[in-house]
Amino acid sequence: MFTALRDILVGPFKVDPEKVTPEATLEQLGLDSLSVVELSLILEKDLGVSVTDDELLQTPTIGAMAELIGERGAPV
Repeated sequence: MFTALRDILVGPFKVDPEKVTPEATLEQLGLDSLSVVELSLILEKDLGVSVTDDELLQTPTIGAMAELIGERGAPV
């Protein structure tokens, strides 16, 4: 799931791929709350996973976010 999330962050959000690590935070990647709302919509559209922006904001790292998305049943 981390790879799928990384691809989304690198694609539409233009995040430097080298910065997207499981330990990275949203702040370290330069993503604000508006970006997280957009990410939530992309996850539902592209992966069929419903995760609210509030839930995404509560994850401490990108790795934790990937785990949450995986728990919601996103295809690997």
